[in-house]
Amino acid sequence: MRKFQFLLLLCTLLLLPFGARGAGRETLVGLLLLEDVAAQQEGIRGLVGVEDPWVREVLSAWRQGAVHVLTEGEARIPVLLDPEFEVGGEGYVTLVSTGKRLMGGGGAPLKVASDRLEALETNPKLRKAIKATLDLGALGAKEPRVRLEAARKLGEEQSLDYLSFFETALKQEKDGGVRRALEESIAITRLASEEYEARLRAVTDLGRLRSIAGLSFLQKLPGEAGALEETRRSEFLRNVQVAIRDIERYVAAGNTVGTGFRGLSLAAVLLVAALGLAITFGLMGIINMAHGELMMVGAYGAYMTQGAFQRWFGESGLNYYFPFGILFSFGLAALVGLVLERGIVRFLYRRPLESMLATWGVSLLLQQVYRDLFGAANVQVSSPGWLSGSFVVCDVLFAYNRIFVIGFAVLTVGGTWALLTRTNLGLQVRAVMQNRGMAAALGVRTDRVNMLTFALGSGLAGVAGACLSQIGNVGPSLGQSYIVDCFMVVVLGGVGSLVGTVLAALGIGVCDQILQPWLGAVLGKITVLVAIILFLQWNPSGFFAPKSRSLEG
Repeated sequence: MRKFQFLLLLCTLLLLPFGARGAGRETLVGLLLLEDVAAQQEGIRGLVGVEDPWVREVLSAWRQGAVHVLTEGEARIPVLLDPEFEVGGEGYVTLVSTGKRLMGGGGAPLKVASDRLEALETNPKLRKAIKATLDLGALGAKEPRVRLEAARKLGEEQSLDYLSFFETALKQEKDGGVRRALEESIAITRLASEEYEARLRAVTDLGRLRSIAGLSFLQKLPGEAGALEETRRSEFLRNVQVAIRDIERYVAAGNTVGTGFRGLSLAAVLLVAALGLAITFGLMGIINMAHGELMMVGAYGAYMTQGAFQRWFGESGLNYYFPFGILFSFGLAALVGLVLERGIVRFLYRRPLESMLATWGVSLLLQQVYRDLFGAANVQVSSPGWLSGSFVVCDVLFAYNRIFVIGFAVLTVGGTWALLTRTNLGLQVRAVMQNRGMAAALGVRTDRVNMLTFALGSGLAGVAGACLSQIGNVGPSLGQSYIVDCFMVVVLGGVGSLVGTVLAALGIGVCDQILQPWLGAVLGKITVLVAIILFLQWNPSGFFAPKSRSLEG
């Protein structure tokens, strides 16, 4: 009887074309009832091309030991238990052969007692065969991401049995990323071949593809080349070393590009934050130690906007809250800055030490206020759907939220430049920066200009905090992490210089990210600070000296 079942199953598999669906369920039922484990393994491998989702679902359940056999007289029927099936009681079951519930004589679903069911046992060999079948089946999935992950996962197993499936999938694949993953998997798998020419070709292919996944496999090969002839061994090792060198250079270049990109996003945040500080410091001579806390106010503004949109519009509100969060953060930080200027700063113009102490006290006060309102722990600011995720170019990851921050910084710089050079307020700001007394004599209301400029600078700090919420943590101590960097940007770029601020932010942000992997976070920042000090010793005015027609600065 067992021989007859095995022959019937073998004939079914031979007649089952790749991608066929009709016979898949019948074949699976026969497999579940076989008692020969070797025959089951062979049959499971034959289900790779079946596109029926139900077959894949049953295979997953079988792997987890969730398939049962219903005994009905001499008949044995494979079934799956419904989720609400009562253990030790009774419940509904779904037939493996049809994917539908077991029905009674009256056409209604029939409950089955648990004592009539027997769990179908599995073993490691069967589970491994099922896993391979499910993974190989994923090579034909509709989503490119699923196909790509399946190709990479299967290639790492280095099973020569998979080569034919890889090659078939490669012929049919049109997505460039998946094709590359399949080529890598084929080459990695061929490294396990016993044929010298196949292994040598695989080494060359991995080097040509700059395969990061294949690097670890290549690094093991020199220790496995001892069985080769002397001539072949030297040729093989030479090709292995060339491939490893090419891949390592590719990885190093990718790391440099990725680090530079992260540095650009950090520079963008520093730039937006330092713009306002550069203007106010150059205009008023105020060392605003609360500027970092104004960034914190903006970050919490984005958090409050997120909460409001979530309450008003549900989860869908998270997809479009952020543009409104930026506007709210600007307005909230500008309002806080306006109160700070009217209440404290206007009495301390051109008194840097007093202003530094006063604004430092304000920064401590703001930290405590927000700690009392929102707690000492960081809060979670979610990225909207259109800022979530990333895309990959040459194995370098480019996150959408960082790209947005960089683009927004460019727009902010452009807007600030237009404000300073194309508006009446900008003309007045530049006039007061160059010569306060002369501007006042010509009718410029310097007190009003100071107030509006300080509010603008505070609003820009709030916008920087909102952007920072997308790439960093938001907490009461957020500003303390960036205030020193902001002042370094201002001093290095030249007090009041827009172009200098841009150059300084780019230099500090990128250099900081490049040095940190080599020297560590603390030593990297120290190195950047020392470099800035040495530069200022040579050129105390920074990149661009402030323009002034008075000796008071």
